[in-house]
Amino acid sequence: QVQLVESGGGLVQAGGSLRLSCAASGRSFSIYNIDWYRQAPGNQRREWVAVILSDGSTNYPDSVKGRFTISRDNAKNTVYLQMNSLKPEDTGVYYCRGYFAQYAYWGQGTQVTVSS
Repeated sequence: QVQLVESGGGLVQAGGSLRLSCAASGRSFSIYNIDWYRQAPGNQRREWVAVILSDGSTNYPDSVKGRFTISRDNAKNTVYLQMNSLKPEDTGVYYCRGYFAQYAYWGQGTQVTVSS
């Protein structure tokens, strides 16, 4: 089993940057694909933000491409989400998810608020 803990959220002005971390405990972190989702205020749906696969390849939706960068440090069991040029619409609770085969685990989330 893998436990995920997000951190690094906070309040930032539009145009600013934040780096989120997703720290994992448990075994075999390197085999897990990790992605980030966010949930905007008043929205019950979580929006996919970024993914990094176990082989290091990455992908993003158009809404964040060029502004967000996902990376991983397997030695530290941590995935990072560098967010630049933040916009008010990036506001929400950010969650990381680790998945492998039939297993999937979510963190508790970290709040990101971007003021205009």
